[in-house]
Amino acid sequence: MESMGKVKTSWDLYIEEALPKLESRNLFTPLRPMNISIPGKGEGAQTKFDEDEYETYDGIQPWDRLAAQIELPQTFFQRLLNGVELVSKYELEENEKICSNQETHYKKLILFAGNDFLGLSRHPTIAKATAKAAMEQGTGPRGSPLICGYTNYHMALESSLAKLKKKEACLLCTSGFGANLAVMVAIGSIVPVMFEGRRPTKEEKVAVFSDALNHASLVDGLKLADRLGGVELFVYKHCDMSHLDALLTKCKNKRKVVVTDSLFSMDGDIAPMGELAQLRKKHGFLWVLDDAHATFVWGKNGGGLAEEFNCEYDVDISIGTLSKAASSLGGFVTCSKIWKQWIQSRGRSFIFSTIAPVPLVAASYASVVVAKKESWRRREIRNRMKELRALTGIPVRSQIVSVMIGDLMQAIKANHELLESGFYCVAIGPPAVAPNTARLRLALTAVHTSEDIKRLVAIISKYVKFQVSGSSDCSNYISPRL
Repeated sequence: MESMGKVKTSWDLYIEEALPKLESRNLFTPLRPMNISIPGKGEGAQTKFDEDEYETYDGIQPWDRLAAQIELPQTFFQRLLNGVELVSKYELEENEKICSNQETHYKKLILFAGNDFLGLSRHPTIAKATAKAAMEQGTGPRGSPLICGYTNYHMALESSLAKLKKKEACLLCTSGFGANLAVMVAIGSIVPVMFEGRRPTKEEKVAVFSDALNHASLVDGLKLADRLGGVELFVYKHCDMSHLDALLTKCKNKRKVVVTDSLFSMDGDIAPMGELAQLRKKHGFLWVLDDAHATFVWGKNGGGLAEEFNCEYDVDISIGTLSKAASSLGGFVTCSKIWKQWIQSRGRSFIFSTIAPVPLVAASYASVVVAKKESWRRREIRNRMKELRALTGIPVRSQIVSVMIGDLMQAIKANHELLESGFYCVAIGPPAVAPNTARLRLALTAVHTSEDIKRLVAIISKYVKFQVSGSSDCSNYISPRL
């Protein structure tokens, strides 16, 4: 596809063939756009969405640092150190204390375990947009987007996300998890609709190829899709393009789909985007990309890893979240117009969910604007990645970094010392990972400092023997485009 919206893929044509079958069975569900009036402005007055009116800043500001800080109740902090945070009775007792204002002492920590990668959660422009929408429109969602919840605010946000992802259309969902479920189930429903009245042959089903380490939402969505009887599922070895190529070559099904995370959330490794684009040209599959952890963080404009690797038009459906780098809540699907109509009609997690309330949508829209304009935030993340690489020798590939400890007890000890020193991160061990591969998972943000990285590494180095080459060059691991 050379440019957005000019060339229809074979998959678009297939969905165009399937949509009339939905309509004939009264299963096509159109969105119902509505305008929300502005108090005192008269009938038909609409909120203007002018990106130039959103104030942005060049460089870190005093409030940004607050996005990297948390305060834990002292009693819970002690439980973390004592290793009893998983005992249910303590959780109930402690929550009751907090709710009744009995807890008066708190431990301040620097957060290395969150998803606020750009540090937008305390941005005043986003806060102002949220407050303004709440004052003018109230707080509650009006209902499902297929009934009465789809407003001019939601349409403006969809338009901005579609533009960011270089796609014709966008569909807002309640969460990133829900967006993935909606897409997988919608794909799984194509064959049952097309072959209504008879059981499809194995070759007539849609063959779906999924990375072995895809996010749980994709895995669960594919399980639901499989129950519909219209897909054949294949799992390829993690990021192994030779294995995927072999499976695709051997597969006799006419319709093929490849589903993968772009940035994998446990270890922070990145899917081989260029190789996937080449395989798409070779095999003609539908490429579905879960870009949740990369959107707003990667790419010149924050368009994610497809923008970073210049393969935006090779990706057919790009799924994202507003709950991580955008510091808001919700998910979205960007795709062609015809695919949007199919997903909104067959994606059950979209159909049967209430849409996000207007103030939250206003916050998300402001986040998109700020994230795009304040490109220094992406550069600061890259700087922290380079610094961590230089100090540890770890092949830092993204803002998510797994520091391998090995022994579970050593990982827990390291985590406890980090807590005592004022750092909040997460130690991960079996059964979440294989035995003897316990690790510390770090999430780097634009509002962490060089001093944060130095102090963090000084503590972790007591438990890990880092192999530092003496060079701070990270070009083998980090794309230099920003």
